[in-house]
Amino acid sequence: MKHQFLAVDLGATSGRTVLGTVTDDVVTMKELTRFGHDIVSMGNHRYWDFPHLYNEIESALSLLASQGITPTSIGIDTWGVDIVCFGDDGLPLANPFSYRDPHTADEPARFFRDCLPSEHVYDLTGIQVMNFNTLFQLSAMKRDGNSALNAARRIMFLPDALSYLLCGIEVTEYTIASTSQLLNPTTRRIEPALLSALGLQPDIFPPLIMPATVIGRLTPAVSHRTGMAQIPVISVAGHDTASAVAAIPATDESFAYLSSGTWSLMGIEVPQPIINDDSCVANFTNEGGVDGTTRFLKNICGMWLLESCRNEWEKEGLPTDFDTLFTLSDRVTDPMRSIIFPDAAEFGSPVSMLDAIRTYCRESGQPVPETQGEITRCILVSLALRYRQVMEMLKRFAPFPIKRLHIIGGGSRNERLNRMTADVLRMPVVAGPVECTALGNVMLQAKAAGVVSNLERMRAVIRKSVELKEFQPSGENNELWDEAYARFLTLPK
Repeated sequence: MKHQFLAVDLGATSGRTVLGTVTDDVVTMKELTRFGHDIVSMGNHRYWDFPHLYNEIESALSLLASQGITPTSIGIDTWGVDIVCFGDDGLPLANPFSYRDPHTADEPARFFRDCLPSEHVYDLTGIQVMNFNTLFQLSAMKRDGNSALNAARRIMFLPDALSYLLCGIEVTEYTIASTSQLLNPTTRRIEPALLSALGLQPDIFPPLIMPATVIGRLTPAVSHRTGMAQIPVISVAGHDTASAVAAIPATDESFAYLSSGTWSLMGIEVPQPIINDDSCVANFTNEGGVDGTTRFLKNICGMWLLESCRNEWEKEGLPTDFDTLFTLSDRVTDPMRSIIFPDAAEFGSPVSMLDAIRTYCRESGQPVPETQGEITRCILVSLALRYRQVMEMLKRFAPFPIKRLHIIGGGSRNERLNRMTADVLRMPVVAGPVECTALGNVMLQAKAAGVVSNLERMRAVIRKSVELKEFQPSGENNELWDEAYARFLTLPK
């Protein structure tokens, strides 16, 4: 029997809608629409264009209706942490802040000083301290007397807010809430002590639900506008990484994963949160997964580095396609001459990424990369070395031997970096699927529809449906990698 599901997959720079079809234990994907969405700067802040995102969802529903296709359901996943405030009339009060807004730059230190100590917050949440976490966004908004927060009856994370506008039902999905540094992974509820520290009411967030839950159906108004029947709206794994990890075609537990895109997220899947002094010092995060799992991981600055450089090169009229950049990087005579720490603060949101990289290298006493090839090589090598550092930490925490690394997402197509990663880790790397987030979204809708029963079954269907590529460590240049890694560990953080 054929089932079709509409997956809305919103990343931090672009979005798309995909029609997934599950037939005879195989899933196929067809992209319907793809669209960009930019951060909008107004005054001193950076926002997301929330109405634009919602309009693109209705456009996809209209497109399917015009083709006579009625999917079994629709599900939405997005990036983490960002929120929408809703008023008493049930309408959004303002466009949501982007997590790249500078108002949270110093907020963790202020919150830990004035509200709760950092160790206590980590004990409650098990979440890596990052200045843009929802906890610190709310703290900054409270500090600034933000009018939307002051008037809010409800706060919803982005996928929940979009689902609410489709079906009129307010929920808080577990995996997206787990990115916020507000969720207690042991009690699996928004932590009252943190809400109290923020001066927020206990019911400011809607009730919590788990992935693969039916929220409601399209409202009559949405159905009328789009021509689509009142199909169910499913709460998938609302955090895009949670949906992506659910789609890893693993055969057993002995793996680590790297969700590679604008951000790189490296971690393991474990049955229980890992919250102790060592994980706190190492700044690892415990985020919600599917079927009761926990994603124990670390956020790493990913292809944001190269994407930012490409944007600058494009304005200079220089080539920006990956094939050209990788070819230029291969021609660098000393391939490990310049290394950066990818997660250094200066690379978070610089005016010029090229200038930030060159300044970092100059101030750390290294040769300054000037050409496109030198910059590209510096970024790729530095990311591979950071992956080795995080993998060595993961091995100390994992309750099982890590035998391979699954790289998923758009970055799984980056064969240069995949080969480097296999070599520096001295571990097999399995690349794919590229469409992991949308696949996870679709398969969680299939789970809600009773087509598959659990996470293991979801992954079995995906294994039969996708092509994977494996990279074995070459054994070449081990001494060069080791020398570069020793230098990497001494770099300014």
